[in-house]
Order: sequence, then structure tokens, then C-alpha cells
Amino acid sequence: SGCRCMTMPITGLRGLVTARRHPSALLLVVQLAGVLLYPTMEDTDLGRVLFGVFGMLVLALALWVVNRSPSINWIAWCLAVPAVLLSLLSIGLQHPGLLVYAHLLEGALYFYTAASLTAYMLQDHKVTSDELFAAGATFTLLAWAFAFAFSVCQQWFPGSFTAAINPEHPRTWMELLFLSFSTLSGVGLSDIMPIKPHARALVMLAQFAGVMYIALVVSRLIGLTTMKRQHP
Repeated sequence: SGCRCMTMPITGLRGLVTARRHPSALLLVVQLAGVLLYPTMEDTDLGRVLFGVFGMLVLALALWVVNRSPSINWIAWCLAVPAVLLSLLSIGLQHPGLLVYAHLLEGALYFYTAASLTAYMLQDHKVTSDELFAAGATFTLLAWAFAFAFSVCQQWFPGSFTAAINPEHPRTWMELLFLSFSTLSGVGLSDIMPIKPHARALVMLAQFAGVMYIALVVSRLIGLTTMKRQHP
């Protein structure tokens, strides 16, 4: 039993060291876990509270990642702190109207973090394991950012999106996130459709961002491979 007690702290310490070395990987894993957890959080009051707590965890990880990349940290904090306060007030006061401003700030923070991670990946001529994880985390950050943008659009312009199921109802967070992933990846498999001008403009921007991001990652990998062959 003594060996087991010693093994557990050592394992935890190794996990902490790994997380510190690869913060982008931790952010990516948490966001992908959110994709699996969100469907269980949308239908109950407790689930919506947990959804808010989970969102704050992702925000904290995003701030941590920004601190590790070449960016201006105070901008991230100026976006994150009001977003968390507005989310808490929305839950505590049962005031859904505050949530739109929280989503607006969270979306801006995710866009900013995605830009910071992109700068981090492009800052040198080497590809580390953390930069590979950063490539995946940047894509998920863009997906979350556009999902928040779609949410804000839907609240400011009701009826912006329709779907095959309950077309007259507002779209849920999971539906908007699904639309964001489908749009950024270019697969076009979403059954959620933008039907108002502002919503269509946002979807077009998401399509452009997705195509350009994939082109950026592919061209960088090709460029580094070519450089390595020319200068072995």
C-alpha cells in the first residue's frame, strides 16, 4: 500500500509536468471532451449550470495557453474577466439577456486565442509536438468562436437560423457548434441553415476562415519539409 501511495503522487506530478509542457494538448482534449458532454448539459437547470462552469474552465485554459504564446496578455484578461462575471450574473439573476454579452466577449477571446496560437506556430522554423497540438486546438478555438458569434447573431436577430427539426425554434448551443464545425471543415453536412443576411455573412466568414486555416497549416508543413530537404 505504501508503494501505491507513492506512485499516485509521482503519476500526478508527471501529468502536471506533461500538461505544462503541452498546454495546447490539454486545451484540445478539454474542448473535444466538451463536444461529448454538451448534449447532456442542455436539457436541465443543473446541466446548464455545469455548462457555465465548464465554459469557465475552457476560458481559464485559453488564458493559460495565451500566456505561453507571443501575445499581449492584458487583452485576453480584459475579455475573459467581464465574460465570466456576466455569465455568473446571468445564472445567478436568471437574466438570459446578459448571456449575449458574455457570449460576445467569449467569442472575441476565442478568436484572440486562436490568433495567438497561430502566431506561436509560425514563430520559428521547427515543428514541436506542442505546435502540432496547437494546430488542432486552434481549429477547435475557431469552431467555438464562430459558435459564439452565431449565438450572438441568433439573439440579436431572432430567426437567423433554421433546421430540419423544430425549424421555428432558436437553435441550441450544440446545433450552433455543429454548424460551426461543419462550416469550418468544409464538409457541408449540417442541417442548420442561415436564412437571414447577418447569419449568412457570418457563415461566409466561417467558410473563408476554415479554408484559409487549412491552407495555412498545409503550406507551412510543405514549406518546412522542403526547407529540411534543402538544408539537411
